[in-house]
This record gives sequence, C-alpha cells and structure tokens, in this order.
Amino acid sequence: MELSGKRILLVISGGIAAYKSLDLIRRLRERGASVRPVMTRAAQEFITPLAVGALSASHVYLDLFSREDEQDVGHIRLARDTDLIVVAPASADLMAKMAHGLADDLASAVLLATDKPVLIAPAMNPKMWAAAPTQRNAKTLKADGIHFIGPMAGEMAESKEAGIGRMAEPLEIVAAAEKLLGGDNRPLAGRTAIVTSGPTHEPIDPVRYIANRSSGKQGHAIAAALAKLGADVTLVSGPVTIPDPAGVKVMHVERADEMLEAVTSRLPADIAVMVAAVADWRVAASADQKIKKQPGEAPAPLVLAENPDILKTVGHHADRPKLVIGFAAETQDVEKNGRAKLERKGADLIVANDVSPETGIMGGDRNSVKIIAPDGIETWPDLGKDEVAQRLAALIAAKLG
Repeated sequence: MELSGKRILLVISGGIAAYKSLDLIRRLRERGASVRPVMTRAAQEFITPLAVGALSASHVYLDLFSREDEQDVGHIRLARDTDLIVVAPASADLMAKMAHGLADDLASAVLLATDKPVLIAPAMNPKMWAAAPTQRNAKTLKADGIHFIGPMAGEMAESKEAGIGRMAEPLEIVAAAEKLLGGDNRPLAGRTAIVTSGPTHEPIDPVRYIANRSSGKQGHAIAAALAKLGADVTLVSGPVTIPDPAGVKVMHVERADEMLEAVTSRLPADIAVMVAAVADWRVAASADQKIKKQPGEAPAPLVLAENPDILKTVGHHADRPKLVIGFAAETQDVEKNGRAKLERKGADLIVANDVSPETGIMGGDRNSVKIIAPDGIETWPDLGKDEVAQRLAALIAAKLG
C-alpha cells in the first residue's frame, strides 16, 4: 500500500466540510497510514473529538495549553514527528494564519513549527475563496511551498450557493498524499524539476498586452506527471485560467523577464522542461496610461525589444540541469525548425509540434508531437495532453536512469 507505515498529522479546521474528515481518516488508515488528529475549536462545533478519536484510534489534540500534551513541548513534537501534515478542511481563517505566521492555537502553532510537507484542502464559501485577501494568502502559501488540493467547483452547503469552494473529496486528498509520499518506489524521487507553462503577457499599456494562445494545459500536465513519478516540481506559470496541479509548487508570473527570474531562482535542478510559449517581443517602453485613439490620426508606432531567451539561458547556464527539454511550437517545417532550435538553445531534447490553427492543438486537449534528439527523431501518435505528459515523464525518468 502506498501509505503503509506513513505518519500523517491531520489538522481539522472549522467548516461544514469537517464531516468529510471522518471519511478521510478511514481512507488513510485503509491504506496503512497512522493518523493523529488536531482539531481547532471551530472544528469541534461541527464534529466531535469522540468521533475523530474513534475513527483514528488516536489521541485527539485540541489545546495549545494542555498541561498533559505540552509537558514535553507537544506542539513541536507533533510538528516534527510525522511524514506529512494534511489540513482538511482548511478554512479561510486558518489559511490567513498560516500565510501571516500566526500561532495562537495548537493548529497554527504546529503548522508554523513544522519542517515537513504540508498539504491543504481549502473549503469555504465561493465568495470567501474569491475574495482578494484569500487569494493573496493562497498565493503566499504556494510560494512558501505549501501543497494544495482544490478547492473544487460545485454545490455548497448553503442553499442556492454554488461555485469554487468545495473541499476535495477524501479519495482525491488521499491520492494527493500518495503523490507526496510515494517515496523510493517512484523513479524520480529525490529529483528536482522546473517546468514552465502558459503564455506571457507583455504590457503595451495598463489595458493591452502582447501574448499568444497558449492555454497552459500541456505544461501543467507535464508538471503533474513529473510529480506523480516522485520529482519535487516547481511550475512557473504564466497567466492561465486552469487550476494549479496538486503536489506541485507554483510560481505565478506575467512577463517573460519575471518568468526568467523565477526559473533561474530555482536552479540548480535536475530537470528543466520549458513548455511556456514566451512572447518573443515586448514593447520597449509600455505606457503608464491607456493609449487613447485620436480621431484622424494614425496609431502611434510600437517600438519593440527582444525578450530574454529562457530556454537558451537555462541550456547554457552555469547551473545547467542534467536534462534540458524545450518545446517548439511551429506552423511549418516542424522537424527542420525543431532541429535548429535543439542546436541553438543547448537543449537535450526538443518536443516539436504543429500548432497551425486547423490542428486545434493550441488551447485544445490533444497534441501530436515529435521528440527531436541529437541522434534522431521519434514521432508520437495523436494523444491527449495528459498522455503526452505521462510519456514524456517516463522518458525523462529513463534518461536519468
């Protein structure tokens, strides 16, 4: 069993979704994990410590100032004597405490004191999830290396409420925990990977920008596939409308220079897969205010400057990853242009594809790629982007031995 012998500290915060934590405990124990629960005061308004203790077969930790539990600095022991901390549900309040380093109860103190991986499953009203403070806190937590699963879209407990805010289902949380704790039986365990995904937006003025049609689906799928094989993955994502993959650290950027800075900040690494469709050009000096159309006058010319070449920078970097893979999105001469890119950028492999409008690849769910290596070209059949990602992750694992 994937979780056999693993120690999981389950933090249950307040919210109607707390009832799902009872099933989550059962599912984790079915797979061989031991579960020690920590409940916030708000969680106890929804489910009882008696029920949690019965299902976990463990003492339930409730109070930061418990004389019995704290006689040996219990919150520090809880924070360190575990393989993974799962927060399910993670309320907006607890996320805010985590993001700001507060430690005024047992749950927040444990989360601040831990040096173990943390997986959180947010659950709250859709308006609370969409609120600017919550989004800022989520961004901070992801940058801090906290892993997310959800929230999911669907019906809320409140009458006639629906949207993004549902806690992930227990089996989804278990799957995310298994990915994080897969250990030595996964071929990329112990390896670090950087993946770029999506487009970049290069501002013309506060309203307009230069971009392309990339959806980020392929890059996000590759990041998830590498994580599933055990890699410690950082995904550097341009502006996309798809959710972050579970079990992956995500850095959100907009411009090419921000993406380059994010990528190089994660070096050294073992693997770099540069999937993002980075804009080749930016406006040399973007306007501070919206450029207004003047009747009878020709539009002001845009003076363009070349963006940094992220793949070439990584391919020739002093801390160059062991394996550097680039993508070549072409509309003609796919193999010829892919080979030229392989040599020019210092990559080990180029994944080339035809993104002409009639293919539907850019923004679609399927892909047809050619793997270009110094010693030859391999053509893959038309596949779903998840399947392309899984094949590429397996190829990476094989090349790294």
